[in-house]
Amino acid sequence: MKKNRWLMALAAVGVHICIGSVYAWSVYVNPIQEQMKWDLTDVTIAFSIAIFFLGLSAALMGKFVEKNGPKVSATIAAFAFGIGTAGSGLAILMESKLLLYFFYGVLGGCGLGIGYISPVSTLVKWFPDKRGLATGLAIMGFGFASAISGPAIKLLIGSVGIANTFFLLGSVYFIVMFISAMYLQAPKEGYMPKKFKKKIKEGKKRIKKDLSSMGLNEAIKTPRFYGLWIMLFINVTCGIAIIGVASPLLEEVMGITALAAAAAVGLMGVFNGLGRIFWASISDFLTRPIVYIIFFATQTVAFYALPNISELILFQIVLYFIMSCYGGGFASIPAYIGDIFGTKELGAIHGYILTAWAAAGLVGPLIISNVKDITGSYSQTLYVFSGFFCIALVVSISMLLNIKKLKKQLED
Repeated sequence: MKKNRWLMALAAVGVHICIGSVYAWSVYVNPIQEQMKWDLTDVTIAFSIAIFFLGLSAALMGKFVEKNGPKVSATIAAFAFGIGTAGSGLAILMESKLLLYFFYGVLGGCGLGIGYISPVSTLVKWFPDKRGLATGLAIMGFGFASAISGPAIKLLIGSVGIANTFFLLGSVYFIVMFISAMYLQAPKEGYMPKKFKKKIKEGKKRIKKDLSSMGLNEAIKTPRFYGLWIMLFINVTCGIAIIGVASPLLEEVMGITALAAAAAVGLMGVFNGLGRIFWASISDFLTRPIVYIIFFATQTVAFYALPNISELILFQIVLYFIMSCYGGGFASIPAYIGDIFGTKELGAIHGYILTAWAAAGLVGPLIISNVKDITGSYSQTLYVFSGFFCIALVVSISMLLNIKKLKKQLED
């Protein structure tokens, strides 16, 4: 059966739109607290464990994905994430924090990690002419997910309860992910679209040369690998802290209702998704290093300003811009990896870089929830995150200078 690369992108979105429902976790926070009588940190730990195991499984399974292909790995992800979500309903029925941490955190997190990397390196190979766009498409669904699942979770909890919400959504996620996995397949070695191949022969287009062609073991010995890791870690730490408590943050700072806050979380998902496709596509023209400098320079100001904004519309505009940069950072990383290290073991290198996401999943939400428990306010931590972005800005500029230096050495 001949595969269509745009249908391949659609299958990738199918996987990511399911696992991306993790971004709507904040909608569960207050209902679980009220029903279970657990404090904020107890509930946040489930989310943190899920993100930790996302990064861990992505790192450990990167070479497995490259060896066995996206169909096998995405099918495994469907089982892990579907059972993990449905099992969370059992944890609520049994009033067990440990079961919730296992099902949503460990099992669901493994489904997240394997499902996340399965389509990405595959799409980069299907789109050699539009590498940024390809990674934006692959990861776009992950960002858009909370736009659907945020309001859906809120309505389902109100009508069928928390446990049944997990049962229903776990079933839906499994079905969509399994069907999507069946279509995923890597292209033949050296694949190029016909139109792109024709333009190369006519001299209208040229393939941009990668800085190098490295395997995982070589890549992790370079400073550029750790530069990417630090940039992703800081972008995710700050963004995920906001996502994890977005719903109660809006209720506290802006004084809006729980339903309005859930709708705002949904809109955050829209901008998270739009940011992925927008910034990743723009990075094909501006280059990846320049786009990351823009991310960190603007977010340094945005995070510092956010606690001082009293106007709801302006607050939301800044929040949505942060979400677009957050999503754009994720979507541009695989293309950035390809530019620097080539596509030989892109999936494996991407998996290792995603350990930054795992670390950030622990650090970000715990900083913001612990400060809230101590001070009674969410907004104070945003100043700390603004400082983090200053560090990321320095690293991103260093990356640009290092890449320019290496290119010059190669030309000489």
